[in-house]
Amino acid sequence: MSAILGGSRIHSEIVGNAAWQDRKDAAIARGESNLAPIFIDKAEGSQMWDVEGKRYLDFGTGIAVVNTGHLHPKVKAAVAEQLDHLSHSCIMITPYPGAVELAERLNALAPGDTPKKTMFVTTGAEAVENAIKIARSHTRRRGIVAFDGGYHGRTMMTLGLTGKVAPYKTRFGPFPGEIYRAPYPIAGHGISEEMALEALDTLFRTDIDPSDCAAMILEPVQGEGGFYPAPRAWFTRLREICDEHGIVLIADEVQTGFARTGRMFACEHSGVEPDLLTMAKGMAGGFPLAGVVGKAKIMDAVDPGGLGGTYAGSPIGCAAALAVLDIIEEERLIERAQEIGDKFKKALSALQGSYPDYIGELRCERGAMIAMELVEHGSMARPNPALLKSVLAHCHKLGLIVLACGMHGNVIRFLPALTISDAEIDEGIAIFSTALAAALDHAA
Repeated sequence: MSAILGGSRIHSEIVGNAAWQDRKDAAIARGESNLAPIFIDKAEGSQMWDVEGKRYLDFGTGIAVVNTGHLHPKVKAAVAEQLDHLSHSCIMITPYPGAVELAERLNALAPGDTPKKTMFVTTGAEAVENAIKIARSHTRRRGIVAFDGGYHGRTMMTLGLTGKVAPYKTRFGPFPGEIYRAPYPIAGHGISEEMALEALDTLFRTDIDPSDCAAMILEPVQGEGGFYPAPRAWFTRLREICDEHGIVLIADEVQTGFARTGRMFACEHSGVEPDLLTMAKGMAGGFPLAGVVGKAKIMDAVDPGGLGGTYAGSPIGCAAALAVLDIIEEERLIERAQEIGDKFKKALSALQGSYPDYIGELRCERGAMIAMELVEHGSMARPNPALLKSVLAHCHKLGLIVLACGMHGNVIRFLPALTISDAEIDEGIAIFSTALAAALDHAA
């Protein structure tokens, strides 16, 4: 018992990953599972070390959270300075300058010329929930349109919006009502932009009149769904439809924001100004912070006291986020994201040429948000989730952290830090190539 209760770092005499996994399985609910039985002790930049001292290259960044790398010195310094002043007072009771400064900067950075305002929360799911609340308050309407394959969070409302069942929605229903779903165009899977728009038109004729629709929400690049970017013309047409019917267009940028895609926000690739934009993950360099930025007239539709949360806009998170914005600008991380994507594309295209029967499609056109779809017999219609699981296991064994996604569990996603060096990219891709070859040999 003393080993469990003593000290701030609870490592006791048990040091191995396997032993820690046993303890986790006994102490933490199984629903909160982990991808790899690797327990991290420390991290810096694009590298991590587990409790056994083994080094890993991180191509996952905690699911696009530490875009500026683990423990960037400027983020550490900003947090340390903030801790000398204030850790919490609640923005809804006695606010603090850092939150105002951050809101001002986010308002200026958000796409489009329309005046903006910001509200803060703690997680991406909270940001999405509040965007829905704001849209309903502004429009006085009820219906929400979401899209197949979209991922918006794990709360009941955001699960209702999410367009993938297992493992997120299994046995958790019923979900909130007045949520309607339409297809997301994915050419590689036979869903054209025209088909998606026709289905949306049918939805408005059969399930909900657009005059009763409060909001339409989409990811400019689907995250969990498989890293599919929204086609520019389709996204632009959604903007036109929303304008025509007074529907609030919400861009969920929780995973795509903060320079990840080679723009500050991914919707900029399409030239679309959303009405509301949700953000979290890469916002504060690893500290919990999220928010909604939107057109001021819409944001102010909610009465005073209708938005907020105890930890909303944490002083520590705001200090970290201000440092992240400085780093993005000073280190040219928007440009660097595109350089990273180009470098991955060259290397992964060579791999695709070597394994055309197993690599169906590469998606490298959105900066450092990169995907490889694994298939059988070169066909996108034949997903290969078994190969993906084997590749991930070999990567982790060899010292590389990569993630999975996709409706069929067959898409590998690469989310390196935007501060990663070319040498680390080369090293990580070499490991990945070895892992892929080993997985294919094992399957043969």
